[in-house]
Amino acid sequence: MRAQVIVLAGPSGAGKSRLAERLGLPVLRLDDFYKNGDDPTLPRLTEGANAGLVDWDHPDSWLPQDALAAVERLCREGRAEVPVYEISRDGRCGWSTLELGEHALFVAEGIFAQHVVQPAREAALLAAAYCVRQHPLVTFWRRLTRDLRERRKPPLVLVRRGLALMRDQRRVVAGAVAHGCVPVTPEQAREEIGRLSPAARRTRA
Repeated sequence: MRAQVIVLAGPSGAGKSRLAERLGLPVLRLDDFYKNGDDPTLPRLTEGANAGLVDWDHPDSWLPQDALAAVERLCREGRAEVPVYEISRDGRCGWSTLELGEHALFVAEGIFAQHVVQPAREAALLAAAYCVRQHPLVTFWRRLTRDLRERRKPPLVLVRRGLALMRDQRRVVAGAVAHGCVPVTPEQAREEIGRLSPAARRTRA
């Protein structure tokens, strides 16, 4: 085995991406494995003000087998071709090569990351799995300011989605734990990963 993966799951806006960037390890962005916006198999919201819109928070909007294949290639070969996804355009805009170099660990993070935990564990690819969580109001505000800054969707859609996700956060965390993730704050995750990786320990100063 060339490397193993550290999985970071958790609610949107909980700080997974920021944490991953600060660890000093290669990062596989699992949110880049969303389906394109014109895919006819995308799930749709059926109730509320956003009825008829794509439900991007449903796991059927994502390609788990493609994501797991990228994890496996990185673990076994140390490199993988991965899609580049633009949320504001609801689709892929290219490809990039992710290489691990000398790293024996890498991070895979995303809102559906918990779905790769059990297959990775069964294949002996998993080093650790965490569900990053914060207070729901903190998560709501961080997610909203990020999405507005990046102009991911119209502001009203972002506010409505954010409120729905805030109400749903407890279920999301419980689901990630049921898939094998350990619930932690971002600070706790850094401490835990620092024990696994010399590179992550160096970035804590």
